[in-house]
Amino acid sequence: MTDAGWARVREFIYQGAIVCLLVLCITYLGFIVHVKASSAGFLYLLLVVIAALWLGFGAATATSLLAVTCLNYFFIPPIFSFRIYDPEDWVALCAFEFTAVVVSRLSSQAQMQARIARQQSSDRQKLYQLTRGALLLDPSRTPSSQILVLIQATLQTHSVGLFEEANARSYGIGVGPAELEAAARDTYLHGHDRDDPVHGVWSRVLRLGGKAIGAVAVQATDLNPEVVDAMASVTAIAMERARSLDRAARAETAKHSEQLRTAVLDSLAHAFKTPLTTILAASSGLLEASNLQGMELELITLIDQESERLNKLATQLLRTARLDESPVRPMEKCDLREITSHILKDLSWELSGRPVNTEIPDVAASVRGDRELITMGIAQLVDNAAKYSTPGSVITISAERHGKETILAVHNDGRVIEPEDREKIFERFYRGKGTEHLAAGTGIGLSVTRRAAEAHGGRAWVDSEEDRGTTFYFALPHEQPRAAHSNGAPGGPEHISRTTTGERV
Repeated sequence: MTDAGWARVREFIYQGAIVCLLVLCITYLGFIVHVKASSAGFLYLLLVVIAALWLGFGAATATSLLAVTCLNYFFIPPIFSFRIYDPEDWVALCAFEFTAVVVSRLSSQAQMQARIARQQSSDRQKLYQLTRGALLLDPSRTPSSQILVLIQATLQTHSVGLFEEANARSYGIGVGPAELEAAARDTYLHGHDRDDPVHGVWSRVLRLGGKAIGAVAVQATDLNPEVVDAMASVTAIAMERARSLDRAARAETAKHSEQLRTAVLDSLAHAFKTPLTTILAASSGLLEASNLQGMELELITLIDQESERLNKLATQLLRTARLDESPVRPMEKCDLREITSHILKDLSWELSGRPVNTEIPDVAASVRGDRELITMGIAQLVDNAAKYSTPGSVITISAERHGKETILAVHNDGRVIEPEDREKIFERFYRGKGTEHLAAGTGIGLSVTRRAAEAHGGRAWVDSEEDRGTTFYFALPHEQPRAAHSNGAPGGPEHISRTTTGERV
C-alpha cells in the first residue's frame, strides 16, 4: 500500500475513534440524568449533523448506526436489551435513522458543492493569472523558459515539461524535469493527449488551427482535465504570440538594415560620381585631343569604357535609392521598341557573340510610364540574359498584351534557375547558388527590375525549365494605378506565373 493509502487508513481510524467517543459520552450523560428516548434521539441527531459537517457522509452514516444501537440499548424499553416490543419504538428508530442519513447526505452535498465552487473560483483565478502572464511575456527573452516558469507558479505544479515543434527542443522545470520533457515529446509524437491520474501527470498536444506546434506536460495532484485543457490552449496562444512578435522584430530589424544599406549605397554613389566624372572627362579629352596609337589608345579606350560603366552603376544605385523613398508616378508615353533598340545599342559589348531576336508587335509597343525607369528595368533583364545564356545562343525579346497588362519577356537558353531561387534572385544583393563565379555582378540588377515594375503597379517574375530555357517577365498595366502595388498584392507574381508563363509569352 502506498503512503497515501496508509494515511487514509489512519485518518479513518482516527475519525472512527472520535465518533465512538462522542456517542459514548452522550450515551453516558443521558443515562446518568435519565433523559427520555426522544431527548436522547435529538442529541444523537445533532451529533450526526456535526459529524456530517466535519467528517463527511461516511462518518455521519457510521455515527447514525452507532447512535441507533445505543438509543435502543440504553433508552428504549426494555433497557439493556436489543429487543423492541412496541411498534412505535420501531417507527421512532427507523425515522431517526432515515432522518440522520438524509441530513448527512444533504450536508455532504452542500459541502461538496461549496468545495466545487471554491475550486472553480480558484481555477478561474489561476487561468486568469496564466492568461495575463502570457500576454506580458518579455519579447527579449526566450518564450519557452518564461512559459514554464509561468505555468509552474500559476498552477502550483511540481514540474512542467514543454516540447516545441519549431526547433524540435524540449524544456523542463521543477522536480524531475527530464521525465516531463520526455512525456511532452512522446505526447507530440503520438499526436493525442494523455492523462495519468495515478502519478498526477497531464499531457496535452498544443494546437493552433488544427496544426500541432508542440506539447506540454504538467505534474500536479489538484488539477482537473478542464483546467489542463485551458492551460494548453493558453500555452499554444502564448507560443504563437511570441513567434509573431519575434517575426515582427526581425522584419523591423531587416527594414532598418535595408534603409541603412540604401543610405550607404546612396552616399557611396554620390561619392563616386565626382571622381568618375573627372576620369570620364579626362579619358574623353585624351581620346579626342591626342594622337594616340597602339597600346596607349587601347588603354585609354579601356579606361573610358570602364569609367562609363562605373558611372552607369553609380546612377543605378542613386535611382534605386530614390525608388525606396517614394513611388514613381509614371506619365510619359513610351515605345518599347525604341527602348529595346536603345538598350541593345548600349549593351552591344556585353551581347557580342549572342544574336538577339526582337518580336514586339504594334499592339504591345506602346506603354505609359517613366521612360528612364522602364529602360533600367528591361536593361537589367537583357544584361542578365547576356551574362548567363549559353554562348552563341539566341536571346529573344518579345511583348504582347495579356488582359489588362503589357508583358515583355526576355528569353535565353542557359543555366536553369532552381525553384527555391526564383523569388530570392529578385532580392537585393542575392545571387543564385552556383552563379557567383559565372559572371561579375552586384546582385542588385533584378531587384531594380522588380522595383521598377512595382513602381508602375506591375510585376516581374521568372520561369525557368530545363527543356524550355529561362524567361524573365516584365509586366506593366495599361492604366496606371494611384499607388504602386506591393509584392504581396492580389494577382502578384505567383498568380501570373500560373496563368501566363504556360502560354510562352
